[in-house]
Amino acid sequence: MNLSIIVPCYNEEQEIPNLATQLNPVIEQLKEDYNVELIFVDDGSTDQTNQLLHEHFDSKTKTKIIKHEKNKNLGAAMRTGFAHATGDYIATIDSDCTYNPRLLIPMLQMLDKDTDIVTVSPYHPEGKVENVPGYRVFLGKSISSIYRLITKKKIHTFTALFRVQKREVIENVPFQSDTFLATAEMLVYSLMKGYKVKEFPATLTIRKFGSSKMKFLQVIRSHQKFVFKLLKSKIKKKS
Repeated sequence: MNLSIIVPCYNEEQEIPNLATQLNPVIEQLKEDYNVELIFVDDGSTDQTNQLLHEHFDSKTKTKIIKHEKNKNLGAAMRTGFAHATGDYIATIDSDCTYNPRLLIPMLQMLDKDTDIVTVSPYHPEGKVENVPGYRVFLGKSISSIYRLITKKKIHTFTALFRVQKREVIENVPFQSDTFLATAEMLVYSLMKGYKVKEFPATLTIRKFGSSKMKFLQVIRSHQKFVFKLLKSKIKKKS
């Protein structure tokens, strides 16, 4: 099996060495079962992110480092990564290690004939959140609760980037957002198309290096618009 691991990065020079320390041993273990390719999407970084990616990852493993000339935001970086991925399975993970990269191993084992997507889920009853600001947890839980009601699926976390999915999902589920909304948008549309999703209860931690690139007011507005769009579509179908 071929596995593509996509890692969007933006001004993460403080985090790249830590990412390499945590991710590289996982890659070596995954190579026992998969042909692994790493795809880093440098989303217009203005610091030393690109140089450090080449220093820490451009050797033992098939690696693609793609640079956006300007910052386009998370959703656009995801689409760029998907366009360059060749794997039968495609993973997206965070560059800040707020989820342990080692989670890739058990999550990939959960993909079977009845499962198309496995997503981390800190808001699952068996998941955890450690030292994350309360407003971020409140936002994530509230947004996910709304999508759970709309989709009528027992999914507790819709907003996580850290996922593994079959290639078929990537090829058949387009999403429009360039922002952090993209993670929820893609999962919602996947569920609407009938793809089967499992959650992996996980621990979400605060990043140790650098700062979050999420703009919370922008995120809230984008989710509001998307929820309105979904509700409007449901009303049209009923009428």
